[in-house]
Amino acid sequence: MLRYLTAGESHGPQLTAIVEGLPAGVPIRVESVNRELARRQRGYGRGGRMAIERDEAQIVAGVRHGLTIGSPVALTIANRDWANWELEMSPEPAPEGWQSAREVRLPRPGHADLPGAVKYLRRDMRDILERASARETAARVAVGAVCRCLLREVGIAVHSVVVRIGEVAWEPPASWDAALIEAAEASDVGCPDERASAAMREAIDRARAAGDTVGGVFEVRAFGVPMGLGSHVSSDRRLDGRLAAALMSIQAIKGVEIGLGFAAAARRGSEVHDPICLARDREGVPLTRSSHHAGGIEGGISNGQEIIVRAAMKPIPTLTRPLGSVDLDTMTPAAAHAERSDVCAVPAAAVVGEAAVCFELARALVEDFAGGHVKDLQAAVDYVRSSRQVLWGRQEER
Repeated sequence: MLRYLTAGESHGPQLTAIVEGLPAGVPIRVESVNRELARRQRGYGRGGRMAIERDEAQIVAGVRHGLTIGSPVALTIANRDWANWELEMSPEPAPEGWQSAREVRLPRPGHADLPGAVKYLRRDMRDILERASARETAARVAVGAVCRCLLREVGIAVHSVVVRIGEVAWEPPASWDAALIEAAEASDVGCPDERASAAMREAIDRARAAGDTVGGVFEVRAFGVPMGLGSHVSSDRRLDGRLAAALMSIQAIKGVEIGLGFAAAARRGSEVHDPICLARDREGVPLTRSSHHAGGIEGGISNGQEIIVRAAMKPIPTLTRPLGSVDLDTMTPAAAHAERSDVCAVPAAAVVGEAAVCFELARALVEDFAGGHVKDLQAAVDYVRSSRQVLWGRQEER
């Protein structure tokens, strides 16, 4: 089973990620991980923290001479701002008489501050916000980068575009080409359309001037996914359920849809489901689809088409003009706590979304085609791809 765990606080010494279950022989370079970390830090509307951090990972276990060895892969990402927080965030007992100047007593609406403080009985809500912070997603992106290396070995690629920031929306074409993907990666708002990108920047600027924030929507597509990942037999094995849960677990994500998603509710069945047609596809199967509304997943199982998922990100809850709150010391009305934050982080969230999709696809691959070495997995995937015509009596039964 492929799984991961992250640890670390926003202003602690480092973030740590451990990935267990990768087969041996997967080529991994730290440069590949750092490329994804740099992409996460991009984006028009990011805050002051990005001027401090230049995330770089270290692989400290599980990789030897550029290849995984079958044991857990461990990565660390140093927090450069730790130097300014060393006493504040020290794991050692505080010096006698020391008083924190960074305690948080004014919970922010929309953040984990208040419910987390009640659940964990923390008087200083910094104990909550340090871990609830989206800084943790740097570790998730590192995990996704490692999983992306595995996907690459079986011909799967994962990319994203931003399709909405605030009130500005852009609809991507049905098919993506290399030029569109490159333009999206080069854009500081993650959108390959220049006109829409300019309008998105203007929306961010207006929110910044008002002391406010904006959210948006991003779309992730996975190319080259073989038919058969996931399963209909148990709820926790459904690929669409896993992808939705992974994306919803990202900080500030409030909605996920696959394929047509919510739009399907307003259509009739004849307008939603993808007709099956006779036409040899890229893997030799004499069937294809005349539309792509299911988003590449039917009954919890990948159907051989591109997987398409979208996620909606709410505006970041930390505002420079804070909303109303209550001082928990005096129980009197007060403005919410203001922490250094972004005006818009949708382009960065799209990169985190890619990482989430990479992990879930890698997990499904390892479960369905498990082997001790990546060549075992490659052989199993190749066999499944080449033998799909069995269903139509084109080869001998296995």
